[in-house]
Amino acid sequence: MHAINQIINVNSFYFANGQSFKSFPRQIEFDNTRFTFTDGIQYLVRKGQHAVKLFDMTDGVTTYRLRLEDNAWTLVSTR
Repeated sequence: MHAINQIINVNSFYFANGQSFKSFPRQIEFDNTRFTFTDGIQYLVRKGQHAVKLFDMTDGVTTYRLRLEDNAWTLVSTR
């Protein structure tokens, strides 16, 4: 695992199976490079009233851990 913890831009989203209201990041931009995802898993972590969404997204080769907290996206790590 490679820790990164950098703010990123999410360029596009998709909905799981086209029927769910759960949205997932489709493409991110990090270090002047765009990464497009083919699949992913979403986790919701709550502590009291505070909620954080974690996403494990893959481009078919690498897995990217993303965090959405207070409307800010962070690339946590890659593996």
